[in-house]
Amino acid sequence: MGKSKLALCSWGDVLVTLSADEEPVDPKKYLEERCKPNCVKPFYAYEKCVKRVEADDTGHKHCTGQYFDYLSCVDKCVASKLFEKLK
Repeated sequence: MGKSKLALCSWGDVLVTLSADEEPVDPKKYLEERCKPNCVKPFYAYEKCVKRVEADDTGHKHCTGQYFDYLSCVDKCVASKLFEKLK
């Protein structure tokens, strides 16, 4: 049996350790969780919209714009951290 190799990858404050038989870990999910607190304002706007729309019986109202504003904020934060480490 051959020795398994160990790989260490650093993503800012994320350290990923892999052995040869493990799948790589995508740091994007970790970074998304770290970035969500930076996007509180769009998240609250989305929550406020959801509460307004809950009373709509017609089904025509939605919060798609507010949801995408929130996701866009998180994505911008993640991109700045993730892509600076890619080579």
